[in-house]
Amino acid sequence: MKRIRITPCLWFDDKAEEAAGFYTSIFNNSRIVSISRYGEAGHEIHGKPAGSVMTVSFELDGNAFTALNGGPTFTFTEAVSFQIFCETQEEVDYYWEKLTEGGDESAQVCGWLKDKYGVSWQVVPTIMSELLGDHESEKSQRAMEAMLGMKKIDIAAIKRAYEG
Repeated sequence: MKRIRITPCLWFDDKAEEAAGFYTSIFNNSRIVSISRYGEAGHEIHGKPAGSVMTVSFELDGNAFTALNGGPTFTFTEAVSFQIFCETQEEVDYYWEKLTEGGDESAQVCGWLKDKYGVSWQVVPTIMSELLGDHESEKSQRAMEAMLGMKKIDIAAIKRAYEG
């Protein structure tokens, strides 16, 4: 098996295992791979009780991730997000519904959302590159304008705007 060389590591205060369970319940071909726990060593630095979850290795749709319970020092921002490419409106609706549950409604714009753990996601219909691809075309400009007024992307509405 080829070793994966790049794996996103998500820093949580103390919700790494819960978040990994949440994410793996949403995406097909997903699983918790392993859980490591803090020991006594380094307690003066990390402050976590021995036996508590340190990291969770998990896969989302076959992609490797790590979740770390690193404490409250760092939090997520919109500067990094995960894109979910969807073929149909049903897929867009499914991921949007699951990931917005308990999330920050004020962070929902143009297909972007922030989940209940503060992680940002983009739920992107694959047709968007076609509809927005020509920055000089009136059709693409209309589609862009329609998208900018949306929270969750509505493929049919953007297509109607594109067609005029």
